[in-house]
Amino acid sequence: MTAIDDDIIAALLAQAQTVRERAYAPYSNFPVGAALLLNDGSTAVGCNVENASYPLGLCAERSAVANAVAAGNRHFVAVAVVGRGSRTLWPCGGCRQVLSEFGDLWVVSRAPSPSRWVKRRLSQLLPESFGEEDLT
Repeated sequence: MTAIDDDIIAALLAQAQTVRERAYAPYSNFPVGAALLLNDGSTAVGCNVENASYPLGLCAERSAVANAVAAGNRHFVAVAVVGRGSRTLWPCGGCRQVLSEFGDLWVVSRAPSPSRWVKRRLSQLLPESFGEEDLT
């Protein structure tokens, strides 16, 4: 498993920032980018893609998960999320649930200062998540 040190976090946040610029957010005008750190040290990125039929939009985190899984990767270490504005941005409830399917990864978000970041374990953001064991 890849360790998640400050340099890796900075690189993930930079990738999330770059892909954020590609977001399709004409309705909310709130572009979001996400970068997933995979177990092998590579990354998968995603951005939000909105739709005029609002429920059909796709969050950045789920977009990154779909890209990783489509490439054959299912082992994640961390996800970095970057939005816009002065608040720390965490994944929405639906994205937290999707991410929890792949383990208790680190979630990293840019703090109000662009040069700072905050990280939490997914289990802190989504305690007692619904999982495979609940299906029996």
